Amino acid sequence: MKQLISEMIQKALEKLNVKLKKDEIEKFIEIPPSTEMGDYAFPCFFLAEKLKQNPHQIAVELREKIGSSKLTENFQDIQTKGAYLNFFLDRKVLAINTINKILSQKEDFGKLDLGNGKKALIEHTSINPNASPHVGRARNAIIGDSLVRILTFLGYKPEVHYYVNDVSKQIAMLVLANAEKSNFESMLKKYISIAAKVKKSKKAEQQVFALLNAFEHKDKKVVSKFNKITSICVKGQEKILAHLGIHYDFFDYESSYIEETKNILKDLQKTGKLFEDENGRLVLNQKGTSVENQMKAPFLVLTRNDGTGLYPLRDIAYTINKLKIAEKNILVLGEDQKLYFQQIKEALKLLKYNSPEVVHYSFILLNEKGKSKKMSTRKGDVVLLEDFLNDAIKKAQKEIAKRKTKGDAKKIGVGAVKYSILKNNNNKIINFNLDEALNFEGDTGPYLLYSYARASSILRKAKINSKNKNSFSEIELKEIDLIKKLSQFPEIVLKSYYNLNPSIIANYSYQLAQNFNEFYHSCPVIGSEKEIFRLNLVEAFRIVLKNSLSLLGIETIERM
Repeated sequence: MKQLISEMIQKALEKLNVKLKKDEIEKFIEIPPSTEMGDYAFPCFFLAEKLKQNPHQIAVELREKIGSSKLTENFQDIQTKGAYLNFFLDRKVLAINTINKILSQKEDFGKLDLGNGKKALIEHTSINPNASPHVGRARNAIIGDSLVRILTFLGYKPEVHYYVNDVSKQIAMLVLANAEKSNFESMLKKYISIAAKVKKSKKAEQQVFALLNAFEHKDKKVVSKFNKITSICVKGQEKILAHLGIHYDFFDYESSYIEETKNILKDLQKTGKLFEDENGRLVLNQKGTSVENQMKAPFLVLTRNDGTGLYPLRDIAYTINKLKIAEKNILVLGEDQKLYFQQIKEALKLLKYNSPEVVHYSFILLNEKGKSKKMSTRKGDVVLLEDFLNDAIKKAQKEIAKRKTKGDAKKIGVGAVKYSILKNNNNKIINFNLDEALNFEGDTGPYLLYSYARASSILRKAKINSKNKNSFSEIELKEIDLIKKLSQFPEIVLKSYYNLNPSIIANYSYQLAQNFNEFYHSCPVIGSEKEIFRLNLVEAFRIVLKNSLSLLGIETIERM
């Protein structure tokens, strides 16, 4: 509807010799706090300077220029009040158009061929292959997976990449601990033990660097041990993340970019910004860039003094390769990597390359017994994702038994975890409490799944073809609230895409479920005079909520 209003305003502005794009206009369109002020409002303040008039006069002139046309048929009235144009929807037209469109398009409702089949590369998760992932790491994967679903929905062909840090100090420590003989389940214990030893022993630390040097110089025995440990960990991590419905197209190994780093160093040498420091390391001078004021010493160290490359150097090579594969590139990173990403971005700029679009997310703190704690794999202070998911499923089973209801405990448990993470803005720290996440009331995954199941139950009990022709006279307030919310879904998807922020869809899903439950309690469906219309409305709700939850990676349940 906002697109329709922006089109009308754009045409009216052209008559006043003002040219603005529809998406520029759309940004200003508001939803008033009260329906008495209209369903949508357009403030004219920002046009005052362009038209050299006061905002009220502009609103009056715009209303005059909009006049009457096919576009205005969707509105019962368009009024001016002060500096605002207020748009009052024709409820009956909106109801018929929205419901019919949803029922005819079904899972395609809200889709848009924005990507036109173009490839989009998204790299997410990329956990160090040294142990089973903890809950905090899940946020990266869950956000990344939702973005992949949104891109697919909007006509892109996403490629999902997982960058495997197989040349890391962490893997070298596990080689030192002979972990290649271990299974995935025991890898964390091995890592915690050897990390503590290396921290205390200078000799052990030197052995770790010697192993990294041997790996980079292709010592067959050492390479074999590195590869075996990496393979065990990657397969284990992939299996756990598959329980969340998260899958990857490509696993990109850091070690495969070692040769390419030689050319990167040559190109950086030509810029005059690369130098050798007093410790014999190659360092990139980043003075005069965006990172200068964020660091005491704005330098990016690229090699050790023995000539072996560091992670940033290989990351530059890897990123350049990604940029060559796909025009649209997205990277999901923790907020603790913000400065690091800026450093890589400046290095890429020096090499005449753009950088990927980046999504930064904040940490998950586990809230247990009123206390919050951050997790650390090295210290062993973690709650493993696998254990956490199993716990969520068990708690869901208990809740189902307590409520004497039906339901798929795995879908409820996984949905609860995903929704509790995705409903928060990417930049917000999450204080995660599993009991709260599994509550069937309030802003939770189970509440949304229960709302969908309730709608399914109504349609089963009715035993009437909900595709029958709508028949009604007036639209009640709770009906129009639900219809308006349903009609907003396409613009919500676009907003989430442009902001690379799945929380916009998650919050919309909750508001939609709230509107449905208010409608359900106020408006009897089966046996009412408006039964066919209301059954169609229930079915439309079911379709849109399923589409919305699908973009979050949450599977719906027919019975709960």
